[in-house]
Amino acid sequence: MEQPTPEPKRLQILVVDDHEVVLGGTIDLLQRQYPQATILTAQTVEQALQQVAAQQPDLVVLDLSLPETTGSMAQTEVGVQLLKTLMRQYPTLNLIVQSTFVKALVRIKPEIDQHKGGFTVADKSLSSKEMLTRVDWALNGITHTKDIRPGRTLEIKPDWITVLKLAFHEGLQDRAIAKRMQVSERTVRHYWTKIQDVLEVYPEEDKQDGKNIRIQTEIRAREEGLID
Repeated sequence: MEQPTPEPKRLQILVVDDHEVVLGGTIDLLQRQYPQATILTAQTVEQALQQVAAQQPDLVVLDLSLPETTGSMAQTEVGVQLLKTLMRQYPTLNLIVQSTFVKALVRIKPEIDQHKGGFTVADKSLSSKEMLTRVDWALNGITHTKDIRPGRTLEIKPDWITVLKLAFHEGLQDRAIAKRMQVSERTVRHYWTKIQDVLEVYPEEDKQDGKNIRIQTEIRAREEGLID
């Protein structure tokens, strides 16, 4: 007798915000965009950590101004520390920071650069459409930190330059690049999303496919002098 096909896992999104009005608005926006998703909520750091540990959500949407526990004062530094904890304990967790204090993220930019999950930033002044775009990017493992960079100085790591040279000088695909660098293909894909974030190459700039985004990355890398 054939075994019944298991139902696919429902998308789970955790929204962390201590303001009930903002929390309700975010939940409503997400439910309209993802009607089949389960939307979880938390209003303190304590609740957020409990929910992530118990539910293993696909995405966490969090404000930075948060209280540690119920009744304590909301502080930006508390939210920043929560973010650091989540990135350390769940290195592939998809995250989006929805806050009016996004500039504070510059304090932990090195940790964000190392994070292997999707990571996007959405100032609370963004339109609903722009917010949902950032949600989609995060769910798809894309990094977008343009809003928190203090200046235009490029912060390029040596491994990223190696990827660019192997791809565009030697014409290697990701599998061959991974073999040459002695890392996993997933790590190479992680490098690509970091490179594209620094070069400000995002899906909205290209409506076609990943191949054309890669071409745009090559153009921008040459413009910035990262490769000849």
